[in-house]
Amino acid sequence: MRRPIRSNLLALLCCGGLASFAGAQSTGEVPHELEGVDIVEKINAELPLDAEFVDESGETIKLGDLFTGERPVLLQMGYFKCPQLCNLVLNEMTETLRKLDWTTGKEFDVVSISINPEESAELAAAKRTSYVLMYDRRQSGKGWHFLTGPAESSKAVSDAIGFRYRLQPDGEYAHAAGLFVITPDGRLSRYLYGATQDPGTMRMSLLEAGEGRIGSTLDRFILWCHVYDPDSRSYVLVAIRLMQIGGVVTLLVIGGGLGWMWFSDRGRSRGTGQDSKNETETEIGLISGGQQ
Repeated sequence: MRRPIRSNLLALLCCGGLASFAGAQSTGEVPHELEGVDIVEKINAELPLDAEFVDESGETIKLGDLFTGERPVLLQMGYFKCPQLCNLVLNEMTETLRKLDWTTGKEFDVVSISINPEESAELAAAKRTSYVLMYDRRQSGKGWHFLTGPAESSKAVSDAIGFRYRLQPDGEYAHAAGLFVITPDGRLSRYLYGATQDPGTMRMSLLEAGEGRIGSTLDRFILWCHVYDPDSRSYVLVAIRLMQIGGVVTLLVIGGGLGWMWFSDRGRSRGTGQDSKNETETEIGLISGGQQ
């Protein structure tokens, strides 16, 4: 499933090509600078967990080291020196996460991967520090990971999730805005398009990706009642499941009513039987007394 780059004007902010794009829009053509820039959905695709990166502490790790099988991951692709779009996506993402009662490092993790192979671990560390401070939640730092590394590693991840970008003549990168929700075992579960996200949709997408490992029983029940609608890019109630719930409730009510009636009738029958027994014993006693 392809999401046209025209639906993401913010992709141009990274390469400063808004004017040329406006001209191209009038002719219905994609400017040369944006050819190949897109997001192509690959739901359930496996990430290259053996791809090597350098984390914010300067240690070489494999991507799979960040997937413990316990928590879903919110993945952001971009680069740390991006003049506008990447910062906007990360800022808005952090503000949305602040509205959730879940915490990074507990219910989910955040991973940001730089597509620029020239960026350093020191820059990644500075970025991580700034967003952990912005998130402002105790003991959440272990859930934030900012990675740099060789071009082949970031490209392997980008190809796996359908994130297509293009290096511009001025050294900047053109790319679309969005986040990628990954399951605890490293499979792509959901795309969250645009720079801003709805807290409810983000929560539901993390719950869905968590595959029952996070959230309460009520959360999982609410998710069961919803399905993701790609047109509205949100989760909507499923009518048939509401009907199923209504049917179950109706059966329980009917069953409860019939059970109550059965126990009531049985109680009355026992009471009537006991009264008859008592009357019979009384009559027998009276007859026996009279004979004496």
